[in-house]
Amino acid sequence: MSWIADCVMGWSVCLCPSITAPHHSTLSAWQMGSAVCVNLLSMVVFAAWESKVKLFREVKAPSYRLVRGDNDDDGDEDFHILELDDMERLQGSLESASSPWDSAHQPGQNRATSFEITVADQSKLFRIDHIQQISRHLPVALTVCKWSLVYSTNRHGRSLGTLYRNMGKWDCCMLIFIRDNRGQVFGAFCTSPLKVSSSFYGTGQGFLFSFAPYLQVYRWTHANSYFIKGGKEFLAFGGGGGRFGLWLCGDLLRGRSQRCETFDNDLLSSTEDFFIDELEVWALV
Repeated sequence: MSWIADCVMGWSVCLCPSITAPHHSTLSAWQMGSAVCVNLLSMVVFAAWESKVKLFREVKAPSYRLVRGDNDDDGDEDFHILELDDMERLQGSLESASSPWDSAHQPGQNRATSFEITVADQSKLFRIDHIQQISRHLPVALTVCKWSLVYSTNRHGRSLGTLYRNMGKWDCCMLIFIRDNRGQVFGAFCTSPLKVSSSFYGTGQGFLFSFAPYLQVYRWTHANSYFIKGGKEFLAFGGGGGRFGLWLCGDLLRGRSQRCETFDNDLLSSTEDFFIDELEVWALV
């Protein structure tokens, strides 16, 4: 409460120097009171500024903690721990990433603002900013999770059969990242492992996405339930009218992207028909 006493004394000296400072000249009392008032005003302004900065950090800047896994043998520093200071530096890029989204593809308003993503393996395809952007669109239950590499064309070769076999021990959500021969990165989020199926499967929480260069997310339109269809010779995401949002050939060398009724997506790849440069499937547990 001492600051309150200082405030009262400062203002009383300013207003009534002859009463509050009987042993000093009027000029000295006025100078002393002015100094006290200036100091108090500075304290109030600083406190207000500090509270606004704190509020901005709590509301505006989601915090991430990306933990690099232990299975990295090549020494590449593709992943590291991001503290709040790093997020302040990256906040501008994250906010600019939202500008191309239209209202139909906006994420939910009540999203968590803290993410702890552990990347357990080395990726040859995506970057830290890809993780930051895509994590904001994942279900709330996945804001704290571990990303484990299930399949990679670089590590396991190009075989849809191998991809299906690697899904055997997993029962969780999956993220598929693809880079085409022109460097475009895109893919799909699935709420269940990929498998051979006689009909379409999956849920409305799945979506397609593309980085062009900022993230574009295409969610379920409720037009149909053609989420995922796994065959021995192909893998497809989204459909309707003979068109697939994302279609991959069984040799995982070629693919196609078209606007589909399920997600009403734009072209995901750089061209409608594309060659696959790299493909990775990640389990989110």
